Amino acid sequence: MTTIAECTVPEKILLAAADLEGKGESPFSAEALIVAAWQKFPKAFGLKGFSDQYPDSNKVLASIMGEKGLARRGWLVKMGQKLYALTREGKQVVKRLMSDDSESPELTGPEPAKFSREQEKVLLGLLGSSAVEKYQEGRKLEMVFADATRFWGITENMRGEALDGKINRLRSNLAEFDRMLAQAGTTLSNGRSVSAEDIALIREVHEYIEEKFSRHLTLLRNRRDT
Repeated sequence: MTTIAECTVPEKILLAAADLEGKGESPFSAEALIVAAWQKFPKAFGLKGFSDQYPDSNKVLASIMGEKGLARRGWLVKMGQKLYALTREGKQVVKRLMSDDSESPELTGPEPAKFSREQEKVLLGLLGSSAVEKYQEGRKLEMVFADATRFWGITENMRGEALDGKINRLRSNLAEFDRMLAQAGTTLSNGRSVSAEDIALIREVHEYIEEKFSRHLTLLRNRRDT
């Protein structure tokens, strides 16, 4: 039977995150999570040679970010610059760890959604876009129209129906992704975890750049063939 002490490093950080949310800290900062993880598991997250005195921030940050980090697993969602919150999937993992019963019927979630290869391509393209990256990092003011055109998959030569068709297709994709991820997150073929929070982020970015570059879009829509 697995005990809390036998949890993996990411699981220990997740438990520390749950403690923060239990105290009403949501979203919480990366710094708050570093301290909480160290206080809960000083041996695992203490600075080498000074584990009782100082946390090793790199140990925690490395498990939050990166390809195999808690955010990519779908356990944490980024809410702003260095701000995070537990996802539904993350909360389910916490419940399993605390109950120490992975077979508990109460924790058995719905079947993960199955994305087609084309759907995965679209979703990964949006999540990896410069517009999403700048939005997540709090660099919205640095966004230029080129970021928006890449996000929407349009060109500055598009007009009228072609332009609106691309943007409407994006809205349709987001609605479908929302439906597929409404009950539970899933893992794509490349190992990346995605959840409803990811789709909410993409929608926020779309709405932001649609408003920010509304004048540009109007000019493209009204441009006539020469």
